[in-house]
Amino acid sequence: MSAGGDRQLLGLWGEEQVADHLRRQGCKLLGSRWRCRFGEIDLIAADRKYLRFVEVKLRKSAAFAQAREAVDYAKQEKLRAAAELYLVGHPTKLQPRFDVAEVYAPQGTATQRPEICYIEDAFS
Repeated sequence: MSAGGDRQLLGLWGEEQVADHLRRQGCKLLGSRWRCRFGEIDLIAADRKYLRFVEVKLRKSAAFAQAREAVDYAKQEKLRAAAELYLVGHPTKLQPRFDVAEVYAPQGTATQRPEICYIEDAFS
């Protein structure tokens, strides 16, 4: 398998780890890998108060940089635009919020207990 294919599988695995984490917290998963012309939203989940647009970043370690640092201003703008388009087609009374989930998996998909750092309201 190509390195790109490996990365894609690892990304899907990381998103599933975060989806499970959100479900354990009582969230309902509304979507994953939601795509539009502005980009992709990794996970969309709801709890009683918030509609969460979740960006998932997976790394083997934080030695180089924290995963959240990859969600720069340009990425935030794309996520905002995609979320606005999602809301046009999916009106809600819930408060929209942008969260970032860092997944640290030193052995990739073989990691038994990946570390998940979940950052609520990561940017406005």
